[in-house]
Amino acid sequence: MKPNENNFPHASILVIDDNAENVRIVARFLEWAGYLSVQVITDPQAALGAIRKSSPDIILLDLHMPKIDGYEILRMLREEDSEWCSVPVLVFTADQTAEAKAKALECGASDFLTKPGDAQEILLRVKNFLRLRQMHLELERNNSDLADRVRVRTAELSVARREALETLARAAEFRDDETGQHTKRVGELSASIARELGLPQDEVDTIRLAAPLHDVGKIALPDSILLKPAKLDGEEVATMRRHTDIADVVFARMESPLMRLARDIAVNHHERWDGAGYPKGLAGEAIPLAARIVSVADVYDALIHERPYKEAWAPEAAIAEIASQSGKQFDPQVVAAFLKLVENEAFRSAA
Repeated sequence: MKPNENNFPHASILVIDDNAENVRIVARFLEWAGYLSVQVITDPQAALGAIRKSSPDIILLDLHMPKIDGYEILRMLREEDSEWCSVPVLVFTADQTAEAKAKALECGASDFLTKPGDAQEILLRVKNFLRLRQMHLELERNNSDLADRVRVRTAELSVARREALETLARAAEFRDDETGQHTKRVGELSASIARELGLPQDEVDTIRLAAPLHDVGKIALPDSILLKPAKLDGEEVATMRRHTDIADVVFARMESPLMRLARDIAVNHHERWDGAGYPKGLAGEAIPLAARIVSVADVYDALIHERPYKEAWAPEAAIAEIASQSGKQFDPQVVAAFLKLVENEAFRSAA
């Protein structure tokens, strides 16, 4: 191979051999072939430090050296957590036995050549391994770029999904709460209760996103009911209760775990622990846990904020009401978690 045929003149090459004459010869014909970055190591104990410092693209390694032999260096390079496990290692040794070759390859050698060797063959092997090394590095860069693009796109989709959910939740309650803060507060309180109950963080986060959709079915109800500044009559109550059935239709074809959870909440958050709720009269743990959590959060927030048909309650009165309904309207464990939360004065002041 002539110097002008060298496609990788700036490749980093490390030669490790305790025989100074051997490394001098190898370095000389590598430099003759046009390689500009050739480093030689004659102290095998310094090999790993040299590897970390120079980040070689290929290593030419002798086997039989004092204190640390080539086999041990190979083992350390090929450890699973080693950042150098993919660097080609061309073993170049005077040991011509089949056992030495088998052991070297078993330890992770990329190829095996015996000294003194043919210079042209060595250069061709080096060139071929450098080509493979370049392909490997390009693949790593492409994978890294792809992973970065996937992360960015995933983050964008996550933001878009959250914004879409918030928009849908606000649209559902816009007529009786133009600020849209009720849905946000219910989402945050529901997540806090879920966390207090010891649910995994991914479930807490999903409840935070799904809970604001609890009243999405109200989007189909008339203003005469939503904005009525007085108690609803029997027929109006029946109409109001239809919002859970409407939610069931809204989410009927949704297949993602998040949307299935939103459906569980929207359809079941008016069920009662004692079975006297609607739409199906479910009782106890037959009611999805997320719906039991949102039921407490929704009632508490509705009580402490003004609505067209009522004045806002004092937080203490609302907390007492929630506590009184433990085992009746609400899951006792959810109420216990809620009460533990509201013991925190900072939490109550932020409500």
